[in-house]
Amino acid sequence: MRIQPVRNDADHTAAVARIERLMGAEPGTAASDELEVLVTLVDAYEAKRFPMVTPEPVAVIRFQMEQQGMSRRELEPMIGSRARVSEILTGKRALTLPMIRRLHSGLRIPVELLVGAETTPGVAPRGLARRKKAKAAAVRVGANRGLAARQRG
Repeated sequence: MRIQPVRNDADHTAAVARIERLMGAEPGTAASDELEVLVTLVDAYEAKRFPMVTPEPVAVIRFQMEQQGMSRRELEPMIGSRARVSEILTGKRALTLPMIRRLHSGLRIPVELLVGAETTPGVAPRGLARRKKAKAAAVRVGANRGLAARQRG
């Protein structure tokens, strides 16, 4: 059993060919141990070389709508009003937990795909926009106080 790291496509091809020959090895044998190690190495190489990108929740919803021949109107029971559906599908508003639950149930979309990344591009997390505006206003007020103090002094 000569095992080496999988560093490039040639190593990957050789390791996959060896895995194919070892398939069906009896558990507990040297061949099954080699198979297990090679599968781990190939899996690590493939994860690094070909990373899986999780699609944005809106893209998943649109895909599912297309696959099922659905219109925006059919999303209203799961998302809300026609305006709310539009806001979600254009990325102006993030999905809420109740929406995610209804979409998961109604469209059979895995929850993990509906939750998406920490933030949706172009959509601030709830409350973040408000906090940014308050901070900007505080900075402006502070700058104005400093200017007024300099003018007086």
